[in-house]
Amino acid sequence: MSTSTSTGPTAPPDSPESPKSPKSPDARGQAPSAGAPAAAPDRITGRAKLVLFVLCAAQFMVALDFSVLNVALPVLGADLGMSNSALQWAVTAFALPSGGFLLLFGRVADLVGRRRLFLTGLVVFGAASLLATFAWNPAVFLTGRALQGLGAAAIVPTGMALLTTTFPEGPQRDRALGISGTLMSLGFTVGMVLGGVMTDTLGWRSTMGLLAVAALAVLVLAPGLLKESRPQERPRLDVPGAVTVTGGLLSVIYALSTAAERGFGGADVLVTLVVGVALLAAFVVVESRAAAPLVSLPMLRRRTVAWGNVGGLITFSMMSTVIFVLTLYLQEVLSLSAFRTGLVFGVQGAASAVAGTYAPRVIGRIGARRTLVAGLLGQGAFVAALLLIGTGSGALVATVAVSIASMFHLGAIISYGVIVTSGVPDEEQGLATGLVTTTQQVGLTVGIPLLGVLATTRGESLFDGVRWVLAVNAGIVVLAAALIAVALRNRAVAR
Repeated sequence: MSTSTSTGPTAPPDSPESPKSPKSPDARGQAPSAGAPAAAPDRITGRAKLVLFVLCAAQFMVALDFSVLNVALPVLGADLGMSNSALQWAVTAFALPSGGFLLLFGRVADLVGRRRLFLTGLVVFGAASLLATFAWNPAVFLTGRALQGLGAAAIVPTGMALLTTTFPEGPQRDRALGISGTLMSLGFTVGMVLGGVMTDTLGWRSTMGLLAVAALAVLVLAPGLLKESRPQERPRLDVPGAVTVTGGLLSVIYALSTAAERGFGGADVLVTLVVGVALLAAFVVVESRAAAPLVSLPMLRRRTVAWGNVGGLITFSMMSTVIFVLTLYLQEVLSLSAFRTGLVFGVQGAASAVAGTYAPRVIGRIGARRTLVAGLLGQGAFVAALLLIGTGSGALVATVAVSIASMFHLGAIISYGVIVTSGVPDEEQGLATGLVTTTQQVGLTVGIPLLGVLATTRGESLFDGVRWVLAVNAGIVVLAAALIAVALRNRAVAR
């Protein structure tokens, strides 16, 4: 498959509107065409740095929202009068719209403008965070969380599309995606630490207030830096496709999120899971017949898009499961406090920051395909190493192992984004990045209910259950690495 992209009028190399330049044989495996403009510089300079800062700040803010509230849930529940069984909705209310609407908003952004939808998402997210901060009862709080998820569903795919259309395919985009991936991973772990500190010192409402302030800060900077981005010809919105895929994703995410708390035996879980699968199957049929499909089936048939997203789904879902069971292990088996558990995962965040610095260099040296496979193999190997943890003073062993695993995990995250978006023309970048971010959100959602239940149902103790999860997890990751290595073995398919 060709990796060439369309170009527009020539702009300065460090301008956000800079066209994509043909790549040298070393970078992409293709020689530049005759009369092609000179390749863009490797380094990100000038105004583009500020654009990258704003886009990454928004991604970091959303990642922070995934975890900052976790350790505050017991305090929140007592303050608002929410039962333990109802607390899951503090997470699910955000996860449903943030995952369910991503693909739809990725296409809507191509229609109405990525900058416009990005700014709209920031306004919704910030207002929803304020509503959650001052919530006076559970209904108001959960409404705020749902609106936060809706805002995040607009921010994430548009931010990624603005990033990939701002930076030319090659070293600049690899670096930009590396920084973005690092901050997303760092935001998740920093959120766990901040959540404990802020809840203990300022109360749980401060965690939501922090998000409102962050959204306002990005909203002040973004309008003056971001330029509008949309295809020259505006396609029609595929309404049947939008209804079936959004309904299917919402149903599946609801079923899996609920199963994480109550298991798969509940009637509502089974019904919504079946409905979700049926709607997603109907979506495939609708897209095969639509004149202007929401998702181009030929795009999904590209090996880079299909297998790149498989790699992203596996690394997100399996690593989120590791974090979940290690949280149980550290608190329930080793009796660490929630605050100290958050500090343990803070070490993972530091390791992610280091990995984010080197991952783009590794991609430039050995290629995104090999980096993805190596990242998955490394993640699987070090998750398997966690089987050596014990019931005594094993916290340090767990900390070091998960920190090393997170470094490989981040390499896989960055490289799969590079693989999926490489060779995709600007007019389809909203769709491609919508797929990338949908994979992230679905991965974060499905891993825990699918494997986390083993932690409490297998073996004679919680510790035995944790070891079961780790063993299955490592096997899945290594198997995925092998399949991707075979599927993308042709270097012309993925560099």
